[in-house]
Amino acid sequence: MHDTTALLVELGSVILGLGIIGRFAGRIGLSPIPLYLLAGLAFGEGGLLPLGASEEFTAIGAEIGVILLLLLLGLEYSASELVTSLKTQYPSGVVDFVLNATPGAIAGLLLGWGPVGAVALAGVTWISSSGVIAKVMTDMGRLGNRETPVILGVLVIEDLAMAVYLPLLTAMLAGVGLAGGSIALLIALGTVGFVLYLALRHGRLISRAVSSDNPEMLLLVVLGLTVLVAGVAQQLQVSAAVGAFLVGIALSGEVAEGARKLLTPLRDLFAAVFFVFFGLSTDPAEIPPVLLPAALLAVVTVFTKIGTGWYASRRAGIGPRGRWRAGGTLVARGEFSIVIAGLAVATEPRIGPIATAYVLILVIAGPLTARWTEPVASRLQAALAGRRTKPAVTRGEPVPSRDGMPSHDDLTPEHAGRDSD
Repeated sequence: MHDTTALLVELGSVILGLGIIGRFAGRIGLSPIPLYLLAGLAFGEGGLLPLGASEEFTAIGAEIGVILLLLLLGLEYSASELVTSLKTQYPSGVVDFVLNATPGAIAGLLLGWGPVGAVALAGVTWISSSGVIAKVMTDMGRLGNRETPVILGVLVIEDLAMAVYLPLLTAMLAGVGLAGGSIALLIALGTVGFVLYLALRHGRLISRAVSSDNPEMLLLVVLGLTVLVAGVAQQLQVSAAVGAFLVGIALSGEVAEGARKLLTPLRDLFAAVFFVFFGLSTDPAEIPPVLLPAALLAVVTVFTKIGTGWYASRRAGIGPRGRWRAGGTLVARGEFSIVIAGLAVATEPRIGPIATAYVLILVIAGPLTARWTEPVASRLQAALAGRRTKPAVTRGEPVPSRDGMPSHDDLTPEHAGRDSD
């Protein structure tokens, strides 16, 4: 009875604390993810007040949080949207992968983590945070901008790539070797292709089978189906998160909309638990030694993500200002980076601290780059253009005016016109 009492007290305190943190983050216009991570660091081993009684429950809640994150992400897209994005945006997806996964892979090798650690850190630096980016675009009123479909297209490609990357990483972490990894990759590709085919051809039948006018029944069926498929996917070395994502893709129409409304509060609760759990599993004392490499990696991948947005927007015929906005918006990293690090931390414990520091930096920097990349770039371009077109003397030496400045007659017409603007 005493253990149950301690569990309830700890669990209630954690959930209440997360609610207060979330409200505070909303007040200051910040994503709550970094604050959840900091809370986990504060109450984990080596923190200010370690939690013991609720650790097992928190671990299970974290697993459910990952599953619900990916399920809700899958519910956002229809199979036709995914196929269309894959056809039109795949060059941008390739550039995104090369520019943003390479720094993480190189850093992992330089840190001496070996191939598995390098692949895991490559995923951490590669994938942007769909949740943070969607919130930033909504808060800034940019959902109707021309560059928004390009941003969403890049995010869709990344999300779909996770269905292949996560099973491959899981196989590598399990140490199954090249043959086993190849089999896991083939299973993942076959599963994704099969689900997309079912969703395209028979999506209405699947949604009709799951549909219910009773919200309670819809919630139970969708949640039960998702957890079951996630468990089977885990057993097949495909990753539970990918299984949940595929369930979300298979559902469409009113069923997807209804399930999204019902499951969003549940997702928010368990996702918060997931971020706290990741913080709990990281010793705060391990963060300061990795701050420098994490910061350097963050700086490099800020520029590579901006380059990704620029390239993708340029392909779509977006103007320079929209290209800068797209690049700045894509900078934020968050839930996927933590999911990847959470998978790898058992095999390579050193990835936990650097991933935590890296995400903390970029989840805070993301909203700032989304707002300021375009204005700063425009000012720099204007300054450079001004230097290239400095006024030329048209005849002889300039004639000083009464205040010691060249008279207006000695400036070229182009310079005079610019001054008047």
